[in-house]
Amino acid sequence: MVGATVYIRFQGTVPDDRGVFPGIFKLVNGLARDGRLSVEQERFRRTNNDWYDAAYANPSQLDPLVYDWNHNPGAVAWFKPSAGFLFVRVPGYLEILTAHDVGYERLELSDPGRVVYEDEHQVIAVPHPTVPLPTCEGP
Repeated sequence: MVGATVYIRFQGTVPDDRGVFPGIFKLVNGLARDGRLSVEQERFRRTNNDWYDAAYANPSQLDPLVYDWNHNPGAVAWFKPSAGFLFVRVPGYLEILTAHDVGYERLELSDPGRVVYEDEHQVIAVPHPTVPLPTCEGP
């Protein structure tokens, strides 16, 4: 589709208990919570988390149900193309994940799912349900 908006997400390669692939910020925050970050990594995380908190809205503070499993199961954040300035700090998070052998990937989609929140730089979307392929029965 020509001219379609492409949304970008950085996420882990291993799903959590609910089958959701956590974003890189959640992954790094989890390493910090578990006490696994070095002093330098923790300084980076704290400084840059503060910067991100100041740079764009936290949807869950504006709508506490945006990530609520009962209302929006599997909802995840995607950057909009207008968020390019927010990508500058992402490599530091990826370096921390690499140092701790945590797999991650960058996804780009034109349709991230049912949008439940949107602002200038991001959308929160519930992925479209996947339809299981029919199985073939033997002869």
